Amino acid sequence: MATYKKKGHKPTDKADQQRVDETQSTTAEVFNILDDTASKSEQWIEKNSKPLFYGLVTFVVLGLGLLAYNKFVSEPAELAASNELAFPRKYFNDASEAGSSIDSLLNLGLEGADGKYGFVDIAAKFSGTKAGNLANYYAGVSYLQLKNYAKAIEYLEKFNSDDELLGPVALGAIGDAFADIDQPEQAMEYYQKAANQKDNEFTTPLFLEKAGFIALELKEFGKAESLFTQIKENYSKSEQGLNVDKYINAAKYAQ
Repeated sequence: MATYKKKGHKPTDKADQQRVDETQSTTAEVFNILDDTASKSEQWIEKNSKPLFYGLVTFVVLGLGLLAYNKFVSEPAELAASNELAFPRKYFNDASEAGSSIDSLLNLGLEGADGKYGFVDIAAKFSGTKAGNLANYYAGVSYLQLKNYAKAIEYLEKFNSDDELLGPVALGAIGDAFADIDQPEQAMEYYQKAANQKDNEFTTPLFLEKAGFIALELKEFGKAESLFTQIKENYSKSEQGLNVDKYINAAKYAQ
């Protein structure tokens, strides 16, 4: 390995002179390599300057395009969809409180009126927005109340939410639809999905109980006992927990 000398050092003999020459030679080689590398880098950059420039331009354009899309397309669409949703939601809310004419109110909410969109149109025309997604939920629940179970399942399966209550309730509503058309296996599947999606004191015991009742109907008594026992052990203070012992006993004795 070359040995570097302090500035001003003078060789004392022939061997020392040889070491100095080797040091200078090594240093010169290092600088030559650096110069050569720099030259090659400059040549590469010069050769590829256009692709590099176009790559940078593309990156900037994509970034600006995304910002522009959010500002001029996505945000206005969200606002428009949200404004449109207010009209059919009024009929949906009125139907939940009405003593009669519920079907007509639900249909107005679904189809719209007076040139205003209903849930069906909003779900289709604003499918990429939060309001469009929510329209799927309202449409699904409306169809469920109208006993149009195929449509109810279709729209509820399009709906997606991480909300603590709304997500499980939508899955549970699909379970209700399958239960009403006498498809208990699918109903229990969705009730269990609804129970497991979010752990809370309201939806979890509610759908565990519904799944338990379906298990009894299917004569899967061990499964029913397990579902009801989950309510007893983890949600005893819930409404479903108040009477769960009798269902546990019914499942045990049925076995």
